[in-house]
Formats: sequence, structure tokens, C-alpha cells
Amino acid sequence: QVQLIESGGGLEQPGGSLRLSCAVSGQALRKLFMAWFRQIPGKEREFVAAISQSGVNTHYADSVKGRSTITRDNDNNTMSLQMRSLKPEDTAVYYCAAKNGVMTATTPAEYTSWGQGTQVTVSS
Repeated sequence: QVQLIESGGGLEQPGGSLRLSCAVSGQALRKLFMAWFRQIPGKEREFVAAISQSGVNTHYADSVKGRSTITRDNDNNTMSLQMRSLKPEDTAVYYCAAKNGVMTATTPAEYTSWGQGTQVTVSS
């Protein structure tokens, strides 16, 4: 059973940056397709970024493209999301997600494992 634990959330000012991390256990990270989602109360969980098993292929939501970088370290079973130029609308709970298979997936239903989430608040 895959277990995912996020860390790195907190309060950031607009224009700032942050780095979220996801620690993976229960299965070798190199076998998993990984992603970040986010959710605010009352809204559906929203795709943020995804990365293939090798790390070569990445995919970003338009809302974060150009100011976010998703990376993975298969040797240390961790996956990260670096976000820059933060905006108040980035405020959300951020979730790490994992699935098997190699196809890029941007909907929550396609992922089988989830972390507990980490709160990110962007406010002055």
C-alpha cells in the first residue's frame, strides 16, 4: 500500500515562493506516476502538475505553468513542487497523488493513492 506524506506548506506572501515535498513509502517511487492537486473548500480538487516515472515528462495546469516546477528523486522516494510568484489564488490544500501506469492523468479519479494534504496560504 502506497503511503504519501506532504510537507512544506504554510503562510507565504504574494510574490513569494515555496517548495512542497511528498515522501513516498510502501512502493518504489520509480514505479509510480505522480501528481499534485489542490483544493479549496466548496470546490472540486484541481490538477496542478504531474510527472512521469522517469521524470522526463511533466505536465502543468495553465494556472501554474511557467512559475512551477515538479521534480522527483526516485533514489530517495521523494517528489517536490516548487512554486514561484505566488498569488492569493494559489491558496489551497495541496495533495500529493500517485498511480500506476504511464499515461498522463489530470483528474483525481485516475489516482489511487493520496496524501493527507498540506495547507498553503498566500496572503499579505
